[in-house]
Amino acid sequence: MERIVKAFFNSAAGLAHAVRYELAVRQEVIVLLVAVPASFLVTESWWKRLALIGVILLVLMVELLNTAIEALSDHVTPDRHPHIRIVKDLGSSAVFTALTLAGLTWLLALAERLV
Repeated sequence: MERIVKAFFNSAAGLAHAVRYELAVRQEVIVLLVAVPASFLVTESWWKRLALIGVILLVLMVELLNTAIEALSDHVTPDRHPHIRIVKDLGSSAVFTALTLAGLTWLLALAERLV
């Protein structure tokens, strides 16, 4: 149980750091805070609400991983390096893919609601 408690506090510290210092993470947390109540307006289905909130959480998860990759890359070499650039671009592509999934999910749910 002690390990689980320590893991929770480490995770909370990481999230707090990301919210404090990363604009993209702050923006995604705000979107999440808006998405939770909005999901209740978009659909009456609990599964669809879970999907709508889940894709926003997925974006946040991928953004946190991308932030970790960028921080580690900057630590390894603060200078510009072509291989590090590729690593950062791949992380950014992962975020873009998650954002695309989230956008399509919300658009489909909204279209279904309006039709």
